[in-house]
Amino acid sequence: MPEEIVETAGEAITETVTLASLWAWPLGLVGLAIFLGYVAHAAAWRVLGRMLKGSSWWRQALARSSSPVRLAIILLSMSLAISSSNLPAEFQDAVAHIISVLLIGLIGWTAILLTNLFTDRMTRRHRLDMEDNLRARKFVTQVRVLRRTANILIFIVATAFVLLTFDSVRKYGVSLFASAGVAGLAVGFAARPVLANLIAGIQIALTQPIRLEDVVIVEGEWGWIEEIGATYVVVRVWDWRRMVVPLSYFIEKPFQNWTRDGASIIGAVTWHVDYSVPVEKLRAKLIELVQASQRWDGQVVNMQMLDANDKTIVVRGLMSARNSMIAWELRCEIREKLIVWLQKEYPEALPRFRGELTRIDGQPETFPAV
Repeated sequence: MPEEIVETAGEAITETVTLASLWAWPLGLVGLAIFLGYVAHAAAWRVLGRMLKGSSWWRQALARSSSPVRLAIILLSMSLAISSSNLPAEFQDAVAHIISVLLIGLIGWTAILLTNLFTDRMTRRHRLDMEDNLRARKFVTQVRVLRRTANILIFIVATAFVLLTFDSVRKYGVSLFASAGVAGLAVGFAARPVLANLIAGIQIALTQPIRLEDVVIVEGEWGWIEEIGATYVVVRVWDWRRMVVPLSYFIEKPFQNWTRDGASIIGAVTWHVDYSVPVEKLRAKLIELVQASQRWDGQVVNMQMLDANDKTIVVRGLMSARNSMIAWELRCEIREKLIVWLQKEYPEALPRFRGELTRIDGQPETFPAV
């Protein structure tokens, strides 16, 4: 009995030593490969940094891509080390497949980082916080929408290449392509909302029915275009609410864009007044108030009589401002000041209800002279 225990222990020790001798060299080789890859990346990036010291674009590109490129170099070093070892072929194939998947992901990651860097540098000189920012809003909107579209396409292409590394997926793709029909229609129908928004994003970037900070009226809500995403648009409503609208909405449905061709806008204020109001004096006072306001841009000021019904007349004042927000404040200011002026100077010109008194016998009522 003791001899059997000693024999079993000896076999276990022998197997452990054999496994250790089998894995010691490959593990040491992999560790050395990781170290050499890290050192090679650091040396290469230092040399490239000195060579491209005069170019801010390349220095930023090197900084952005440093992490994914370092991982890619380390993975390539590991792949070479494992292929040079005496490990089983099945294990080497599995590791090689994992490394190839990771390399595809790193390439996609690097492409997205460089795309974002390129677009950030393009939009850096175009400021949106200026009053006359129409050209900047056009350019920034186009670049941001196209960047999101490019990022989505890079992700889709990288995912497709990763899936093609699996034999089962590749065989299924070939069979699906050979029997494309009902399955293809089903996949297309399921992906229709995503594709519709993606195509709508490209259309918006090219035709620009909306831009960042455009003033729009959507579903009866007045607000600004705050963000244009890959599949949706965020509208900042005047009371700070946020309305999230699909991108395809702005291609398929009508909406109002108040700043399509410029930031300047004409505001309108309407008053209901009595027939006794002196219209010319009212018009002169409107022009005086608008011209005295710092919110007016000096372009448009006018008064029009829109309607005359059985109770009041309706007049409208037109006034322009540099942008929609200032126009809103100008309208509120002029509305209030003109009503205050009417209350002081012509209170009888405010809307009134007229009535006629008659006697019970049908004769008109008479009043003694005062």
